[in-house]
Amino acid sequence: PEIETQVAKGDEVCVIESVKAASDIAAPLDGEIVEINDKIVETPALVNEDPTGEAWFFKLKIEDPALLDTLMDEDEYKDFIE
Repeated sequence: PEIETQVAKGDEVCVIESVKAASDIAAPLDGEIVEINDKIVETPALVNEDPTGEAWFFKLKIEDPALLDTLMDEDEYKDFIE
């Protein structure tokens, strides 16, 4: 995505591609893209190697921080995908 792009929750922000498929990455909340991670463009394997560290996709300045409480935390997500 481009820096300073305004996005709404659910908007497609970028696409990740593998040998077998392409997947849309959606904005988790309304906000503005303030930074992108060029490291994953240069080294896509980071997404598999360090998904919760160096492999972030973009940083979002959230319009309403209170809405963060509506998202799952890591433990809730792990339960959800089991």
